[in-house]
Amino acid sequence: MIAYIIRRLLYAIPILLGVNIFTFTLFFVVNSPDDMARMHLGVKRVTPEAVESWKAERGYEKPLLVNAEQQGLAKLTDTIFFQKSVNLFVFNFGQSDSGRDILYDISQRMWPSLAIAIPVLLVGLLINITFALLIAFFRATYIDIWGVVLCVIMMSISGLFYIIGGQFVASKLLHLVPISGYETGVASIKFLILPVIIGVIGGIGAGTRWYRTLFLEEINKDYVRTARAKGLAEQMILFRHVFKNALIPILTGVVVILPLLFMGSLITESFFGIPGLGSYTIDAINNQDFAIVRAMVFLGSVLYIIGLILTDISYTFVDPRVRLS
Repeated sequence: MIAYIIRRLLYAIPILLGVNIFTFTLFFVVNSPDDMARMHLGVKRVTPEAVESWKAERGYEKPLLVNAEQQGLAKLTDTIFFQKSVNLFVFNFGQSDSGRDILYDISQRMWPSLAIAIPVLLVGLLINITFALLIAFFRATYIDIWGVVLCVIMMSISGLFYIIGGQFVASKLLHLVPISGYETGVASIKFLILPVIIGVIGGIGAGTRWYRTLFLEEINKDYVRTARAKGLAEQMILFRHVFKNALIPILTGVVVILPLLFMGSLITESFFGIPGLGSYTIDAINNQDFAIVRAMVFLGSVLYIIGLILTDISYTFVDPRVRLS
């Protein structure tokens, strides 16, 4: 087990390096450091001196990938890519282009993101599995048919419709909750209720249909036919055997997204004015703040790799036939 985890962590190094190179290249194909300086200075007529000063303060005055003026390794190390990317591997994110400490911002903004993501995951998982078991129990009946139709309809509706519709009904018409904004402490609950409800409703269609497929696949296996031949009730077969054996693919989906909950929801947080990591990333993209974008992409990659490792490890607990060596 330990050897397997070490191997996976070593595999992550070239992956993260590739992500860094891709993000760096994509960002600087769109904008040069001079363009970034002019945008952040925010004036129409920027002097060359002001541009060079802004670049020097943030380390953008150096060449991007290769410094031809240096000798030996300094040709590669005395560059924007090396000095901005290597520190990421020790989670030293540095400062944003606007001068804020990125690690501090992440530590503050992660809590609003988790406050939305965790309830959406837990409540959504409970509702989706319950509905999927119900539909699977009444398979090949009108409940099953109309349940699938409803799921397809819900999947076909854009998430923006749920957000805008929920804001209009709950906030504009009924005045039950604020339409947007956020406060810390207990007062944050009134701002989180609507985003959580919308997040759960928006995922019912895809989640229920996915879990229904898993349960129906298990229902058609030989061990289920054997259980029926022994006279076990359909309810016991469904909940005691089918559900238990469907836990492996369910666990795969859940464990993989657990680390990504940290990253927040880009659309939801932006529409509801939640100061989480999702809106943090969107604002950085709009402001062309490469330092924040680079840090968030790197962090997302690390968390996704951790999720995959946790998924493989969790298999050993659900299925005793699986052993990692």
